[in-house]
Amino acid sequence: MKKIVLPLCPSKRRHSQRPHSQKRMARKALFSYPGPEYPKTPIRNSRTIRVGTLPLGGAAPIVVQTMTNTDTRDREATLAQIKSCALLGAELIRVAVPDRKAAEALKEIIGQSPVPIIADIHFNSQLAILALEAGAQGVRINPGNIGGEEKLKKVAEAVKAFGATLRVGVNMGSLEKEIVESYGHGPEAMVASAVKDIAILEKLGLKNLKVSLKASSVLDTINAARLFASISDIPQHLGVTEAGGLIEGIAKSSVAFSFLLAQGIGDTIRVSLTASPEAEVDAAYAILRSLGLRHRGIEFISCPTCGRSEIDLIALLADIKERLKDISKPLKVAVMGCVVNGPGEAADADIGVAGGRNKGALFVKGKKVADYPYEKLAQELEQRVRKMVS
Repeated sequence: MKKIVLPLCPSKRRHSQRPHSQKRMARKALFSYPGPEYPKTPIRNSRTIRVGTLPLGGAAPIVVQTMTNTDTRDREATLAQIKSCALLGAELIRVAVPDRKAAEALKEIIGQSPVPIIADIHFNSQLAILALEAGAQGVRINPGNIGGEEKLKKVAEAVKAFGATLRVGVNMGSLEKEIVESYGHGPEAMVASAVKDIAILEKLGLKNLKVSLKASSVLDTINAARLFASISDIPQHLGVTEAGGLIEGIAKSSVAFSFLLAQGIGDTIRVSLTASPEAEVDAAYAILRSLGLRHRGIEFISCPTCGRSEIDLIALLADIKERLKDISKPLKVAVMGCVVNGPGEAADADIGVAGGRNKGALFVKGKKVADYPYEKLAQELEQRVRKMVS
């Protein structure tokens, strides 16, 4: 195939530097903080598209999404999971469509879903068309296995006809043979794969597009996203594929997303975890809150515990989080274990508790309002939070 000319990937420049040069650059970056003029909210230069009625890209908020792990043919279980994730703030939800029966189940699922549904398609382009006919607001295809240019064109025509959106979802592990032969495995290869299919799609007049460039390597994911952002304004879905379990997955996604979003790259995110979709949504909002990009739900402030704590802080925090998981109003809740930092942190939050010996003090808007036995702390805090948001 004709090789696509792309800008030099940052990873290649990095490897070409000598070790002492890298160290000097790292020290210079560390001590060159630009000060108060550094923008708090990076400007994104992507175009705005719509998934159903949901705006994505441009000045729209970063969209949080997840993917169901139920059998899509089980309509009841899939809908239950969709509604559970939507309650936590998922704004787009992707479902697997591995066969015709799954595609047929979509009509009922989409009809009862509170958020737009994306059909995830591999290998069979006809399933994408069936999903669109069932009402899917978008489809995700993988250039590496969709079946070639003619099948891609048929999907594109259907996307246009139904007013849907198309995600070109490139994965490092399933690149086309000719791409690998030209570029090897790396960020340039992922971008080349996306560029090849996007050229076909845009030639057909399809503009309602987004792209994802995913690898299990954080650095490859970062470099691919940066490289694509340098040559296109198509909105990007950020994700680290096969990221791992709860701890590994959140760590990898946090590093990749923070690096990219701080540069204004990325329009929608999924924190891929070997865990529940609900956990993915929670993690996504935690990351976005920490960057000041979204403020939905409760930000919990809690200490790491130590020998001074005289209450079971780990159990208390888990209890409080479970009680308040449905709260969407932005609040800061402190759950602190002892008198060292507890009163100060609790007083700085909208509401909080600071532990003592088998009891805790409850603070509201910086003022101590009462002491309660440990057994009643979670219940009392929940009641007051619900009054605050009602």
